[in-house]
Amino acid sequence: MNAIQTTNFNFSKQTNVYHGKVRDVYSIGDKLVVIATDRISAFDHILPKPIPHKGAVLNQIAKHFLDATRDIVPNWLLDVPHPNVSIGKKCEPVRIEMVIRGYLAGHAAREYKAGKRILCGVVLPECLKENDKFPVNIITPSTKAVEGHDEDISRENILSRNIVSEEVYVQMEKYTHAIFERGQKMANERGLILVDTKYEFGISDGKVMLIDEIHTPDSSRYFYLEGYEERQSKGEPQKQLSKEFVREWLMANNFQGKDGQVMPFMPDEFVDVITERYIELFEIITGKKFARNNSEDILKEIENVVLKSLS
Repeated sequence: MNAIQTTNFNFSKQTNVYHGKVRDVYSIGDKLVVIATDRISAFDHILPKPIPHKGAVLNQIAKHFLDATRDIVPNWLLDVPHPNVSIGKKCEPVRIEMVIRGYLAGHAAREYKAGKRILCGVVLPECLKENDKFPVNIITPSTKAVEGHDEDISRENILSRNIVSEEVYVQMEKYTHAIFERGQKMANERGLILVDTKYEFGISDGKVMLIDEIHTPDSSRYFYLEGYEERQSKGEPQKQLSKEFVREWLMANNFQGKDGQVMPFMPDEFVDVITERYIELFEIITGKKFARNNSEDILKEIENVVLKSLS
């Protein structure tokens, strides 16, 4: 299958290209052309095989939610001329990820299990079980590392280190709570629970804008709503649609991105499973049928679409 491992375009008036963990970002004038590749990362490492259709899934879910939250916060997106391509405004990124959590899951659950009761300056209640709902949604920011691991950071440290002004941070907090509440409501309507997610913001013309993707399985965790209470009462794992199952597979194969650990071999069967899980989430969360693009030369197709959009 024609999965996108990487791109190496050279567009007219291109001034820079940045290859992230998943996206390749091309700077062209005052715009960004973002190509959602099929790379997949976990524990801050890119896995060895691309996942067919994953980039198109992420890109289209992000569009779905960016369009659905424009009334809450302005965002960078201008056009999606191809399932794998987003074109938007260039913003000055804030080097903080606004992680928001409604439930004790993932990284927060692992920290809690290790005995921590303060996460990013937020005091966590006692006697919680993994996947329990928090009394209120909590924001647990992390630094946005250019390379290497993102790190937990508190609101107080962000302000004391002057990473961003208090005025901007307060605006980011307000936007984060409002977008997450909208996302939770939309998820519930589709039979899902939006457990946690992260948002990134940038500054354009002095205004705080939402950038990057939102509410995708790469940046978010979803549980199935039906049966959630029963599974919690019985102490059973939650049925979920997110990238957490990839992390769990890696941990079961002795990899968490730590020094000396070797990335395990990914069998094709597991790659197929990941593809189907991503498509399943797209169809559930959007209510739309996913159109698989089986183009024999998807990179040429993308190049032509971008050139046409920028002309």
